Amino acid sequence: MADELVRRAQRFVNTTYNNGATLGISKLDENGKTGWTTMYALTRALQYEMGITSLSDSFGPTTLSTIGAKYGKLDGTTIPNANFCRVVQSALYCKGYDGGEIDGTYNSRVQDAVLKLNRDMGVSSTYPGSSLWPKVVKGLFNMDAYVTVGGGSDSIRSIQQWLNGRYILRKDFYVIPCDGYHSRDVAKSMLYAIQFELGMADGTANGVFGPGTQSGLRSHTVSNGTTGTWAQLFTGAMILNKRNVPFGNFTSTVQSGVESFQSFMKLPVTGSGDFQTWASLLVSYGDQSRPGTACDGVTKITPARAQTLKDAGYKYIGRYLYNSSTSSLPEKMIQPGELATIKDYGLRCFPIYQTWSRSADYFTYGQGTADAFMAIEWAQYHGFKPGSIIYFAVDYDAMDAEVSEYVIPHFRGVMRTIGENSSYGVGVYGPRNVCQRVADAGYAAASFVSDMSSGFSGNLGYPMPTNWAFDQIVTITVGSGAGAIEIDKNVASGRDTGQGDFDPGSYTEGLDVDLDKAAYQAPMLTDVKNYLTSIGVPETGGDGWTDSDWATLGGISTTKAFELVLSADWLFTSLARQLKLRKALIQAPVLWELRKLNPLDFAADEAVKLGVKDDSSTGWGQIFAWVTIEARNYCMQQGIINGTPLTGSDTRTVWDNLQDPLYNIRSVSYLTIYNAHQLGISRPGLSTSATDTQALLARYNGTGDDAAKYGRELKGLYNVLESYNQLSRTT
Repeated sequence: MADELVRRAQRFVNTTYNNGATLGISKLDENGKTGWTTMYALTRALQYEMGITSLSDSFGPTTLSTIGAKYGKLDGTTIPNANFCRVVQSALYCKGYDGGEIDGTYNSRVQDAVLKLNRDMGVSSTYPGSSLWPKVVKGLFNMDAYVTVGGGSDSIRSIQQWLNGRYILRKDFYVIPCDGYHSRDVAKSMLYAIQFELGMADGTANGVFGPGTQSGLRSHTVSNGTTGTWAQLFTGAMILNKRNVPFGNFTSTVQSGVESFQSFMKLPVTGSGDFQTWASLLVSYGDQSRPGTACDGVTKITPARAQTLKDAGYKYIGRYLYNSSTSSLPEKMIQPGELATIKDYGLRCFPIYQTWSRSADYFTYGQGTADAFMAIEWAQYHGFKPGSIIYFAVDYDAMDAEVSEYVIPHFRGVMRTIGENSSYGVGVYGPRNVCQRVADAGYAAASFVSDMSSGFSGNLGYPMPTNWAFDQIVTITVGSGAGAIEIDKNVASGRDTGQGDFDPGSYTEGLDVDLDKAAYQAPMLTDVKNYLTSIGVPETGGDGWTDSDWATLGGISTTKAFELVLSADWLFTSLARQLKLRKALIQAPVLWELRKLNPLDFAADEAVKLGVKDDSSTGWGQIFAWVTIEARNYCMQQGIINGTPLTGSDTRTVWDNLQDPLYNIRSVSYLTIYNAHQLGISRPGLSTSATDTQALLARYNGTGDDAAKYGRELKGLYNVLESYNQLSRTT
């Protein structure tokens, strides 16, 4: 929502600093909305008015020290000129305070605004009156809020204000937000506060949970009856971790809250604020010397290493289902015989799935679907039993907005695929915020928390996920000689105990693979076009439609249909491998139906959208919803897929789902299996005969002479596709 006062501030910058290009001040969009671009421009304008020649977006040490050296503080007697005052007034507007017009006068309205700003920051007892002190000015020229922002906690805001008020005069402590939200800055300010109270001098205190801080905290246990600053710091840390305790003295109520927190974090339940509890409140990894009963690693578990881990108290081992071809870690993936060793030594294994997963653009709904299919296959290959939770990795510092835009849709694809196609569970590996948000969305049963990455913004200021199973806290080496192994030590909550026994495993020999597009895409397209042309299907048009009508209403060429099918090659491959059949059996009808789309198909779809018809053949595979319902229900009855049986009342929902190519193609594969049942022939597999293949393709179009012709034509297309699929899987 636009703010007219902010718009005035933007207009002031544009009109006053019209040589902004030479000053590095961008022309502002006068939209009345505060943002970093506006604050950067005001920062540069402030620097310019102070005579700083090298302007910067950053309100850094030079800007801060210049205010102190030149003016000491800013008020009606020290501000050097009217434009300097106008810059301050504009910044007040952008922070939501009354800047008293932009008239260049440090008048009573400005003074009242500064009084309120100081109170909101919590520094009014240190900085009484209506003057702007250097650190307050620094806090004014950024995007931090000093009032509780929607959804924020007033309790957290009171702690933020208390920290500002108590420590603002320390050299390296700056005004932190007072918005009611825990954050990176707040977490670091808590560490500064601890260090100041431990007696560390300015310059020594650094906001890092280092050896000196840890040593000091070991002698500052707080317990029921403790009062004063240490009790305030401890209860403040509890509140920042979303523990409902009163801020201030350590009371019996606080003790109960501590016991609950310790139990949740799997710490010794002492009811006191001992070192381990302090550590878990202040940094994500907590006390890295505390024992762990779980671990994960990229090294094969040999008998000697298994004995080492068992002797060291480890029970649960996280190992990777799969190793991408780009990995330089040859033993990252579970090795042959490894799970038998884990079982023989009385240990248990929990599976992890990761390929890249280290940047936002990796995560999409489709990639989640692909990863889930791959994870199912490898979990079955290694012999993980139904019920195993597979942890899918988010191995980077995902910002909250990226979690919404990328990670959540990715895990929606993971969950839907795992849920429909297996009896495995879904877990998430990642920073605290990622884990909690994926869990809150309903897409993860358990979290494997990458707390070792304490600097991740998704860990700083976020409490432990409510469904945490494993807490990764430090990389160590245990054992010696042949038994030596580097591991990431994890604390286990008991929510997941992995698997201690394994099935023999499934086969992958002879299954289809992704098409080698570099080698075969071009000749495959040529052969598809030649075959279709030979049976009367030209590159465009056909079936009595003029090219103009056909193209205008959405018809596509053979080339386009082929390209669409290849764009989903990963899905055809995944389904074929999962169902143990030839992917050309799914590809052929989809490619044919895409190429054969015509105006009547689009008209039928529109009639369903308008409510004139209940159903139509639709989507890439041109499937009716009622047929999809029958096929999916049959596959559920056979235990091929999971789900709730569908009824006629689901027709429109299923029809809508069929507009999604992923759902549509999956339904084509299930219909292929159902068609075998309808024909009374064996379920399609890797060695289905040519006769049965043609019969299955014919049944896709129903029964009778037209269906028989359809089967003959599709069998030729199947042969072309299968010839290149075979080349890909045998090279």
